[in-house]
Amino acid sequence: MSEADQRRPLEVRDRYLNRELSWLDFNERVLALAEDRNVPLLERVKFLAIFSENLDEFFQVRVAGLKDQVAAGVRTRSPDGRTAAEQLELISSKAARLAAHADEIFLGPVTQDLAAADIHFPTWSQLSEEDHEWLSGEFEKRIFPVLTPLAVDPGHPFPYISSLSLNLGAVVRDPVTGERRFARVKVPSLLPRFIAMPDGTRFVPLERVISARLGVLFPGMEVEDSVAFRVTRNADLTVEDEEADDLLEAIEMELRRRRFGKAVRLQVEDDISSESLELIQTELELSDEDVVAHSAPIGLGGLWSVHALERDDLKYDEFQPVTQRRLQADEEGVKPDIFNVISESEVLLQHPYDSFESSVGEFVRQAARDPKVLTIKLTLYRTSGDSPIESLVKAAEMGKQVVALVELKARFDEENNIEWARRLEDAGVHVVYGLVGLKTHTKTCLVVRSEGDGVSRYCHIGTGNYNGRTAKIYEDFGLLTADQALGSDLSQMFNYLTGYSRDVHYEKLLVAPHQLRNRLVELIRGEREAPAGEGHIVMKMNSLVDPDMIDELYAASGDGVKVDLIVRGISCIRPQVPGLSENIRVRSIVGRYLEHSRIYRFANGAGPGARVQFIGSADLMPRNLDRRVEAMVPVEDSELQDRVDEVLEIALNDVALAWEQSDDRWYRVEGADRDESHVLLQESAHKRAEVELR
Repeated sequence: MSEADQRRPLEVRDRYLNRELSWLDFNERVLALAEDRNVPLLERVKFLAIFSENLDEFFQVRVAGLKDQVAAGVRTRSPDGRTAAEQLELISSKAARLAAHADEIFLGPVTQDLAAADIHFPTWSQLSEEDHEWLSGEFEKRIFPVLTPLAVDPGHPFPYISSLSLNLGAVVRDPVTGERRFARVKVPSLLPRFIAMPDGTRFVPLERVISARLGVLFPGMEVEDSVAFRVTRNADLTVEDEEADDLLEAIEMELRRRRFGKAVRLQVEDDISSESLELIQTELELSDEDVVAHSAPIGLGGLWSVHALERDDLKYDEFQPVTQRRLQADEEGVKPDIFNVISESEVLLQHPYDSFESSVGEFVRQAARDPKVLTIKLTLYRTSGDSPIESLVKAAEMGKQVVALVELKARFDEENNIEWARRLEDAGVHVVYGLVGLKTHTKTCLVVRSEGDGVSRYCHIGTGNYNGRTAKIYEDFGLLTADQALGSDLSQMFNYLTGYSRDVHYEKLLVAPHQLRNRLVELIRGEREAPAGEGHIVMKMNSLVDPDMIDELYAASGDGVKVDLIVRGISCIRPQVPGLSENIRVRSIVGRYLEHSRIYRFANGAGPGARVQFIGSADLMPRNLDRRVEAMVPVEDSELQDRVDEVLEIALNDVALAWEQSDDRWYRVEGADRDESHVLLQESAHKRAEVELR
């Protein structure tokens, strides 16, 4: 039993918050942006779409997993002391409340403010006869040919309803026999969710147009009733890679099975008849607690098409990522030799403020072309398939040794990763699919280059994926370095990932599951030994879940250590609780960019008054510390440390985007200064691009 376990009292409900309810708190913070009039109007529409898609994934994975536990009779309790059934009951109530609030926001302030900006969502009755005729024409030309009505009768069983597809359920009656039947019509997902009227300012939900013309699909029958509904199914993969002879084949099989996962949620229009609801529920084997009734259009993720309107006046001011001065081309457009730049001194990047393409993309691109480069090794967790992939293909074609470690189990990116893996293999890249029992989540690239009488290693170690698209909206750090100790560490790590090894030693990197957990515990405890009032821990991450790590922070707080936590999503710690966590402060930054970087800072990590900083891929969750391959790199250059400190300070002082947590409650930070941290960091990036730091 660990020291943390021995310290932990039996009243676990009083020490940890439930991770699922905490995630719903996070999504509620996203939803709050949709009703915040300080946010540009079409960005509020976007946040409604993000909220809806987030909730979809939550049900597909987290709720589905809890339902599996209940079905299997699992009696294990969560760290906060609740059974799976107890968690599902709380989730059902809270998720339904949030969904209802999202509907209210859309139908109320968002729709009203859009109308004031000449963007309208008219009801069918508000459309003119001329509008109806135009929509009927669209139906005949573009919609009707792709519709397939599926009747339910003794000869036609209830059809399979694919996950997250929008459907119309119709009750039709034969006027001759009086016989009534239920039929299902799938709303085509390839058509726009909201049909734009010719004036370009009015939008009508696709299902409303189909519903108005259902009679065409059932000639000679009377359509008595129709209602839109949507099913969410279990989408979590259950690959046991220890038992899989071929992991790629096993993943592909599970992707096919995902389509047929068990239903976990039913979304319906709130005016659905009891007859239709009972039929659908029965066929899908769902209880009343699994049903969510909506007053707004079902699946607000479709609002992305509205956000795509060319109305720059209703969106955030456009920001073009900048290129740091040392990486900029000269007056003749010649780009600097990136290996010379990195050899002179390390380059610290923060995306999306620093351009991904002119830094990380250029690093991999030059490595692929440089005749002195012998080897490129890269980990791919989620990728957009743009510049890094193209560069790896080019490098392999030039005869370099190229290794790509592709994580096939990156949730909802499995199909993309299989496609990129096969393309890389076809080009001659050595593709490895990771370790048995571990996901490879680390964000690392190693370049080995022939120089002088030997070789030099160049590295990129970051907090974000090699994905040029998400790098424009995800906030992430990355370090370009020629530190040979780090290069040796990365070589060790890649050999561990592609070969066989057990006792791996790293000089500077912190790697999970080897020594990351233990080293972080040492650093936390080290702050407790600092002189009174001088201990200070700052951590920035996506999620804080691990009970042992939470207990270590509680102990630090009890010894007078100041603990500042910047947690975007799940936070299972209880801050500001007398006798437990008075010195712990937790805040969350939610805004135009997705806060994605992980930073761990200790004021006395290298001795009294000597700070230690790590950036990397790991959150403080059991899966990251124990069941994934993660890498954290130290930021050792004092000027670069100052930059990291500046970012942390801006986040800790933000009063525009920040929320703070007190015990189990979140509240908006109030303040007169409305300068968003994201805007301040944009301005800082511009200064870096214009002024040489060294």
